[in-house]
Amino acid sequence: MGWTVSTRIRSAGWLLAVIACFAGLSASGARAETPAVYMQRVQNELMYAQRQGGVSAYANVLRQHMDVQNIGLTALGPHARTLPKADRPAYYNGMINFIAKYAAKEGPKYIVTSAVVTGQGAGDAGGTNVDTHITLADGSGYDIRWLVMKTSQGYKVRDAQVVGFWMTSFLDDLFQNYITENGNNPRALVLALSR
Repeated sequence: MGWTVSTRIRSAGWLLAVIACFAGLSASGARAETPAVYMQRVQNELMYAQRQGGVSAYANVLRQHMDVQNIGLTALGPHARTLPKADRPAYYNGMINFIAKYAAKEGPKYIVTSAVVTGQGAGDAGGTNVDTHITLADGSGYDIRWLVMKTSQGYKVRDAQVVGFWMTSFLDDLFQNYITENGNNPRALVLALSR
């Protein structure tokens, strides 16, 4: 992607690292779990994936467990309707690879030593909020509110809020601005993400 997008990413690098983490949440085995139990189990899996490092480790987690279609189409905003359905698989793969590459590069700066679920909301058709406290290797910590959606296979994560910012809003702005700067053509984004 162009310099403008790279500059935006660097200026909010920790946000994309969190996107990569929240997006890697597992749906397998979630049918018998509450959202809170699921999130605790999944965070343990995420810490393992972070220790593995590398683009493929992140990409595998993202491909398996992220609510890819909903996050991806929402990120396109009004441009979603102009992206041909035939181009969507390439777009989804590009989005996953983009996040995985960034996470592999930036992840070592944000080593998670513990991730503990601290609460769960009541939940409704819009999903269930699950609150977590994350502790990093440097001793600092922060809270994340995850938005967990029930699916036919278990759960998927739709969004995460850190320091008052919803992560998908950041991705939405990044992708939609890139499309706007490139002639309102979503295929330009697909090509950029595929590099």
